[in-house]
Amino acid sequence: MVAGKKTKKTHESINNRLALVMKSGKFTLGYKTVLKTLRNSKDNVDLGTACGKYFRVSCLSIIDPELFFRSLLADGSASDTVCTSCQLLIGLRYLCTAGKLLYLTMADAQETDKNIEIWKIKKLIKALEAARGNGTSMISLIMPPRDQISRVTKMLGDEFGTASNIKSRVNRQSVLGAITSAQQRLKLHNKVPPNGLVLYTGTIVTDDGKEKKVTIDFEPFRPINVSLYLCDNKFHTEALNELLESDDKFGFIVMDGNGTLFGTLSGNTREVLHKFSVDLPKKHGRGGQSALRFARLRMEKRHNYVRKTAELATQFYINPATSQPNVSGLILAGSADFKTELSQSDMFDPRLQAKILNVVDVSYGGENGFNQAIELSSEILSNVKFIQEKRLIGKYFEEISQDTGKYVFGVEDTLKTLEMGAVETLIVWENLDINRYKLKNTTSGEIVIKHLNKEQNSVQSNFRDPETSAELEVQEKISLLEWFANEYKQFGCNLEFVTNKSQEGSQFCRGFGGIGGILRYQLDVRAFDELSDGEVYEDSE
Repeated sequence: MVAGKKTKKTHESINNRLALVMKSGKFTLGYKTVLKTLRNSKDNVDLGTACGKYFRVSCLSIIDPELFFRSLLADGSASDTVCTSCQLLIGLRYLCTAGKLLYLTMADAQETDKNIEIWKIKKLIKALEAARGNGTSMISLIMPPRDQISRVTKMLGDEFGTASNIKSRVNRQSVLGAITSAQQRLKLHNKVPPNGLVLYTGTIVTDDGKEKKVTIDFEPFRPINVSLYLCDNKFHTEALNELLESDDKFGFIVMDGNGTLFGTLSGNTREVLHKFSVDLPKKHGRGGQSALRFARLRMEKRHNYVRKTAELATQFYINPATSQPNVSGLILAGSADFKTELSQSDMFDPRLQAKILNVVDVSYGGENGFNQAIELSSEILSNVKFIQEKRLIGKYFEEISQDTGKYVFGVEDTLKTLEMGAVETLIVWENLDINRYKLKNTTSGEIVIKHLNKEQNSVQSNFRDPETSAELEVQEKISLLEWFANEYKQFGCNLEFVTNKSQEGSQFCRGFGGIGGILRYQLDVRAFDELSDGEVYEDSE
């Protein structure tokens, strides 16, 4: 209890100081060099008084904004006073609201937004692929950038006339209804958005056998250069899958004395294209008069092995349609000098030679060598999602192994620290199957928030008050992943979706429940658990 009260006192102290800042519009700082970092500009602004004098500064540029805001929370005597103009001008990076310290850089925000868009597309594709309808009443419509709304509207009008001749009354009405829905939705757009327009509409059959009309339209986060119009009993999502592909795909050739493996790495997807084994004769001193013949046979087999590898490399990494490499770069790996011999060989396609990024030594062949080659090439592949994911979870595991106190895992503990604004990076498995329920006590009217997994959803006791047995009525149900995607900015953290495809990702999902976070500062979550239920943290008025 002592540790818990101390933590509570510190938390309230920080909240009180931040509340005063927001209420008074002044930052009381103990960081004496702040004013030295302010630069003058043409438009001067009154920033309040200190020691009976006016400071006249504007267009502030904080050299070290992190120290600026750390000083706000630090103990020490106040030395300078600066008004809310500071907050407004550097608010793009640091936002101080409701007792929380929010830290967001523009680059991190853009990258996080992109990852969230990719996750949303994955979720949408999964839902669309599972949908089925009766007849051909499900329309898939994709318009590329610079397409004309008028052209598609005219085309839908022609399709409406054609669909009127469908003999089946039920199917005819469904198709006409879907075309009408598409026409109505297109009226909301004056022109095709810069990245194109995707529209799915039709009547689907739900799990309980009922029919339901759905209409989904959105602008992709990346230009989609596909034109599509199909009426079918399913939605066609093939073009959307192209949005998920990383711009960069890298080829790997792992070659040693036992065989060769061809693979690619794109985003967080590692794929083995082909592998084959060889039985090369070893060097030896026997043979007598035949020693030269044995050496010649050995060199001939070695030459044929390199030639076969070079030919297969051309087959896998050269696009026959364009006669250009289909990878952004090529990594050669192996445990002997075969890789070097291949890179310098005249048999190796010069178009692929120009794509060689790195030649690395690995201790193994096959898939183990492939994994090691990815690790050793991580600097070159630093922008590939697979490597970024391994580094992120590796950093998380490092915090745990060193017991820094700057980590959290589990749904409840992660949400507690998130509410406190302590989470810097929120890490969540992209397939986390947990729903967030907003429940209302039918007796007292109290609102309760619960987070339940698939098994807990069907347990009736989770929807009753444990003390009074009163029914808890569902007011709102949303996937926790979707809630994170919508609300993470309110907590000032970066949101990272990870997969279980890497070794680290699989360990994170199995061992830590697929949810956790890296904290901004050391925090003992157990200290909060020790507090009695009557002690509640509230921001000061």
